[in-house]
Amino acid sequence: MNEQNFGDLARRDTERHLLVAVDESDNSRRAVMYVADFFSGYADVFITLLSIIREPSEDFFPTETERQTWLQKKKSEMETHLAEYKAILIDAGFQTNRVETRLSIRPCISIGDAILEEQAKLRCCIVVVGRRGISHSEEFILGSTSSKILHHATHCAVMVVE
Repeated sequence: MNEQNFGDLARRDTERHLLVAVDESDNSRRAVMYVADFFSGYADVFITLLSIIREPSEDFFPTETERQTWLQKKKSEMETHLAEYKAILIDAGFQTNRVETRLSIRPCISIGDAILEEQAKLRCCIVVVGRRGISHSEEFILGSTSSKILHHATHCAVMVVE
């Protein structure tokens, strides 16, 4: 870790560092708006907007070209959403240098686990997620990202915004 990164982490330890996990859903937008309303008056808040794109396996698409085209399209769409979410926070009064965006494209079985890995790496004190609103039977079959984070997060608070 270089000296600047260490300084950034040390600075964030004295601040409220929020990790806001987002996707393209309305629930993510509501979570960002909630954070904007709830935390915009605090000068010591630092926000990381995180989006994780689950990288499809190589056999999911007929050709590697189609796979790469899909990934590029998904990445571009998510970068647009991240810029929009960042603008919401800045319009609410956050300083530009206190809001960062991260887009991770990675193979993962669980988006919830991937978010918790990022939380641990960044040492965020609060993780904020939007609730997807799936039924109990869907949650049993598919799992729930917000439920996974809520039950497995350590060393941080969790906010689930509906």
